[in-house]
Amino acid sequence: MQIGIQESVRHAIEFSLGSLLVEMVYVRISLVGIDWVRKQVRLMKIMEWITLGIILALAIGSFIAATRHGGTAKNVILNNNMHRFLLGAFMCAINPVQIPFWFGWSTVLFTKKILQPVRSQYNSYIIGIGIGTLLGNCVFIFGGKWMVQRINNSEQYLNWIIGGIFTITALIQLWRIIKKDDAVKKMEEIKQEDMDQLQHPTSIS
Repeated sequence: MQIGIQESVRHAIEFSLGSLLVEMVYVRISLVGIDWVRKQVRLMKIMEWITLGIILALAIGSFIAATRHGGTAKNVILNNNMHRFLLGAFMCAINPVQIPFWFGWSTVLFTKKILQPVRSQYNSYIIGIGIGTLLGNCVFIFGGKWMVQRINNSEQYLNWIIGGIFTITALIQLWRIIKKDDAVKKMEEIKQEDMDQLQHPTSIS
């Protein structure tokens, strides 16, 4: 939303495409590399703390942007010359939450036999996820543009609102890490569920 408002819709779409490409790769890994993913507990922990740091930086950057140059300054994370496709890919790549999220959904679909371990179905599933992600991002991109056109001094308000959202997100992320209700725990729960189903196969039906 910020990129679409402060730069251009094209840059925002590029950011979205970079993000959804990485998400599709993660989904593919979750489908074909389940055992490997489960073993990356330490990597998941590191990525979660990095994600928390970046969310905090985004929150602080949004608040700083809201107080400078009439509220039209860029967030510090966006104030760079990195191609927006690469920026979107990078920011999506360091977010480990989506791995157990899609791993969990894929497991459910496998269990209910909606998704079969067939390459053609994998490809359709991943393409559908990519299209859905793009459409969801477009709501924010074009919705943000629509808001700006109707609110006076809207960029300043928008920076305050987005800063607040990032702050709440950071607090939730920190709470989950402290309470161990994070991506690592979700991976362990899914692994335990799979073990239970192997021990009690009749429960699947």
